[in-house]
Amino acid sequence: MRLINNRNRMRVAMWYNNRDVRIEEMPIPQIGFGELLVRVEACGICGSDVMEWYRLDRAPLVLGHEIGGQIVAMGEGVEHYHEGDRVSAAHHVPCNTCHYCLNGHHTVCETLRQTNFDPGGFAEYIRLPAINVDRGVFLLPDEVSYEEATFIEPLACVLRGQRLAHMRPGSSVLVIGSGIAGLLHVQLARTLGAGRVIATDITPYRLEAAERFGADAIIHVEEDLPTRLRQINQGRLADLVIVSTGATSAIIQALESVERGGTVLFFAPTNPGITIPVSIDKLFWRNDITLTTSYAGSPADYQTALELIRAGTIPVRQMITHRLGLAETGLGFQLAAQAQNSIKVIIQPQR
Repeated sequence: MRLINNRNRMRVAMWYNNRDVRIEEMPIPQIGFGELLVRVEACGICGSDVMEWYRLDRAPLVLGHEIGGQIVAMGEGVEHYHEGDRVSAAHHVPCNTCHYCLNGHHTVCETLRQTNFDPGGFAEYIRLPAINVDRGVFLLPDEVSYEEATFIEPLACVLRGQRLAHMRPGSSVLVIGSGIAGLLHVQLARTLGAGRVIATDITPYRLEAAERFGADAIIHVEEDLPTRLRQINQGRLADLVIVSTGATSAIIQALESVERGGTVLFFAPTNPGITIPVSIDKLFWRNDITLTTSYAGSPADYQTALELIRAGTIPVRQMITHRLGLAETGLGFQLAAQAQNSIKVIIQPQR
């Protein structure tokens, strides 16, 4: 591979824990047959990046999977792409041939769970393995900036979640938790024709953001949620409840806030070992409630997310509150983990 810079080394933000992120150096990855080297121009910090229980046993590591960048080198056998192309990419990709993929469950495919970037998006460069190049690279239209491209992956996850939850036009939707995922759910539900969208959070900053991004009403989580819902929603609870936080209290509130015949989508994970008792009689047999989950997005969801961003249907740029250089990645993790006065934190590794 040709020399990419005068050292052929790159800076990375090495994650040890949410309070210990160090700028280190490592060799720029060498690419092989069918692979791409991408210079990362922007990478978003995802809520999953700050879940220490999910990451600590593998630390230290370079995180980051919401990327926008430019192809700077190609391995032999690569077709359809060129050096200089602006791209985003999926870090996890399915095999498309297993039992799960053939039945529409791409995100539980074993291949999807084993694929990833090398080393991760909080680095100056990443190597895209051949399988990712084959089915997980998306050319960016001129209208989509690198920082907007960082929303493709999270929006794809939200798209899959609402599809599995059968969000229908005219439905009343309650989004519990107004972080970045919750706000994307608010905007998508509004785009898909929800009759009324209500959002909750514990932080006034994020409640204001939910209202600004399309919620018809906001409710502080310490209020009596079912009572307030009925006041707002013509005497009914919510047809679709989307849980975008892993707090146990939010799960309990969700089960108390879903209307007969409605659905609860558990979009965010809890801490390990959390169990919640449910009433089979009340929720299922008598009231026909559906409980469902969603993880990640399929390649088709990525393409749809890209088009929604390109068209300006989901105005993601307005959700960015912080743009930080690679050396400030530690600050970015603190902002994301504290979940106070931030919405979307973007790291720009070339700064």
